[in-house]
Amino acid sequence: MAVKSYNPTSPARRQMTTADFSEITAKAPEKNLLASRSKTGGRNSYGRITVRHHGGGNRRKLRLIDWKRNKLGMKAEVIAIEYDPNRTANLALIQYLDGAKAYILAPEGLKIGAHVESGPQSDIVAGNTLPIEAIPVGTILHCIELKPGKGAQMVRTAGAGAQLMAKDHTYAQVRLPSGEVRMVSILCKATVGSVGNSEHENINIGKAGRKRHMGVRPTVRGVVMNPCDHPHGGGEGKSPIGRPGPVTPWGVPTLGKKTRDRKKASDKYIVKRRNAK
Repeated sequence: MAVKSYNPTSPARRQMTTADFSEITAKAPEKNLLASRSKTGGRNSYGRITVRHHGGGNRRKLRLIDWKRNKLGMKAEVIAIEYDPNRTANLALIQYLDGAKAYILAPEGLKIGAHVESGPQSDIVAGNTLPIEAIPVGTILHCIELKPGKGAQMVRTAGAGAQLMAKDHTYAQVRLPSGEVRMVSILCKATVGSVGNSEHENINIGKAGRKRHMGVRPTVRGVVMNPCDHPHGGGEGKSPIGRPGPVTPWGVPTLGKKTRDRKKASDKYIVKRRNAK
């Protein structure tokens, strides 16, 4: 999908870019695969803001995506490529031989009329889902499970793809888009190919109002606040923050402070960190 730019009819339009949606083939989603989504505005049951910068935005409905791909050995035809307002990737609407329809993430290169399948006997082509033990080393993957049968949890954003690096009798090593190398059970499923809509990272929002349409409220820097509102606030003129390092509004170190639990159980599955030197 290409990126569309505009004539500079206003200061915002000068920088703004959008997707041209040339891959999208359906204007309306499948009604049976929609679910309502309630908004909280970042507030809890007491009405207090617990997550800042949430609120407003256009109404959206959730698309019910088949993360598990449990219809084994049954081919499905791709009948539409659709836009999903809840994620960066596009969706493919597939129809199985028994008439059932489902949404999956649209991998790079998947076209209408193509057939996808799930199961250990499936071909190694984009959109097919197999257990990792049945996938050759070196294959690019997305929608990877962390626990067998739980459904895809990793590598789901637009343009993302992980590479299968090695396998043994129990675990496989997968290099994630961040550069981290992680062990995953060979019984977990993964989908062949990389996620489509890779041009999404080149889109420039262009104006504040477009961010408000997404449900994102303004973010104000701490250094321009008063001391009663933020630890960075106060001081004469444009003063530094006056601290050894930056902190959140509640005084917790941030911006570079490692927040991962040092005793996290999944540490034993990480072979190489994403920021390893």
